[in-house]
Amino acid sequence: MSGREPLISVQLCTFNRRTLIGTVLDALFRQDMDPDDYEIVLVDDGSTDGSYEDVLSRLTPPCAFQLVRQKNAGLARGRNVGLARARGKVILFMDDDVLATPQLLRTHVRFHQTHPRSICRGVAINVASLEDLPKPEYSLRNYSGAYFWTTNVSAPRELVEEAGSFDERFREYGWEDLELGLRLRNMGVPSILEREAVVYHYKPPVGPEQFPSMVRQARAQARTARQFLDKHPTWRVALATGQLAPLLWWSKVARRSGWPALLEGVAQPGRQTGSWPLSVRRWAARRLARAGYYDELGSASRG
Repeated sequence: MSGREPLISVQLCTFNRRTLIGTVLDALFRQDMDPDDYEIVLVDDGSTDGSYEDVLSRLTPPCAFQLVRQKNAGLARGRNVGLARARGKVILFMDDDVLATPQLLRTHVRFHQTHPRSICRGVAINVASLEDLPKPEYSLRNYSGAYFWTTNVSAPRELVEEAGSFDERFREYGWEDLELGLRLRNMGVPSILEREAVVYHYKPPVGPEQFPSMVRQARAQARTARQFLDKHPTWRVALATGQLAPLLWWSKVARRSGWPALLEGVAQPGRQTGSWPLSVRRWAARRLARAGYYDELGSASRG
């Protein structure tokens, strides 16, 4: 590998993905571009599942690779740490459950050669398995209107720094990327969909053991949604985060009706009550998480 400045830096943060992070990195190692033209900056945000010992410490990357280990501090902090280490003129943000297609980095680089000072929004295809992947083709099912969604998005590094990078006060799950995107939008930076920049977003079916964590995550996302609106009290943020009077009112009515308790009984039935089919339990768990989101929003509003 040469010491020249890479054309693009890939920034990922990972937390407790021992069984997946190796596959994610291997896809990035197999890009159809000169390994000297890209680098990977990975921030391990305090993993405790053996990710470093079993996977990360044994890598043999073909490209420049920087691994930063830190105490768990959240995505915003991790992104900024990675950003500070990046050397490429363009930085691509991805998640640690995303599988890159071979042409991904080349496509992002080409985009920025023709669209300077712009955001490149890539495509994410949700898949339940990493076997027998569908064709990497854009369709309306894969569309996301998010201005800056770090599952697959790139921008000139200097532009992200000019916007102030990620707000590290967002320590819990959710909204830290869209908040940065809003600041970029306010600067007049266009966000353009690039249909050929495709990744696979691994979304396996959830099991009953994950239902409680879904609710906890939804409540954390509600708390950061409140942070988002407090920082940017606009209709756009209120709409994006669901902080609208009719929705909050309906959540209050649902709580009083006992609907969340009914959902919990379906999602996690007691031993004496029997069990619903797993598909029904998943349906109830998703709605229970949504109810928890609005309940937390309502609690924040009342506070």
